[in-house]
Amino acid sequence: MLLNGKVAIVTGGTRGIGFEIVRKYLANGAKVVLFGSRQETVDKALEKLKEENAQWEVSGMWPELTDALKVEEAVWAVKDKYGKIDILVNNAGISQSTPLYDYTAEEFDKIISLNVCALFYAILPAAKIMKEQGGGCIINTSSMVSFTGQSSGVGYPVSKFAVNGMTVSLARELGKDQIRVNAVAPGVTRTDMVAALPRQTVDAISAKIPMGRPGEPEEVADAFLYLASDMARYVTGEILSVDGACRV
Repeated sequence: MLLNGKVAIVTGGTRGIGFEIVRKYLANGAKVVLFGSRQETVDKALEKLKEENAQWEVSGMWPELTDALKVEEAVWAVKDKYGKIDILVNNAGISQSTPLYDYTAEEFDKIISLNVCALFYAILPAAKIMKEQGGGCIINTSSMVSFTGQSSGVGYPVSKFAVNGMTVSLARELGKDQIRVNAVAPGVTRTDMVAALPRQTVDAISAKIPMGRPGEPEEVADAFLYLASDMARYVTGEILSVDGACRV
């Protein structure tokens, strides 16, 4: 098992790519605490995981990710329970495609708050814990649009460009503490987030995927498994694209 004995936190772990990351980690021997937005979604995800394998050690929390104090408290609660945190996956996020002329300041602030600030709020306490224990692994969810931008909804690519910058910069800063920081940049993937985009947008992008199809959540989760494992023990500061070579 690639993650045997490891302790992981996965934000946005109740559905889509995040849920598949949790499954992959559990199947590879990790103990996982998934963070969700509401107790009911967390409970539903935990029930589904326990039905699949009652032996998996998984629990859930629902801190407000845009509240720095609540996130810090939740991260330290995981440390208090297990004595360590080996892996932090910052997967929670939102997408949108609002045209610029229809944007409001509140909408822009919301996407930056969850897609950027929330990552920092989780990383800060987790990195302190990892430094004290001699190392760890942080993986952020980016997006293909962090390289290409998108034709509408500027807040989303802006947030993912920021995720890439945070990832590379912290990899350089935290390397001396044996903390690896990487990101995965999914392309068009069959998730609820993609389903919320206009059909014409998804169809136009999908038509340009050289592999001829959108990705599956479990295929993206495989990248998170690799980066969390010792196979990637000398990999840090990377933005790993999982997009079927789609560059649109």
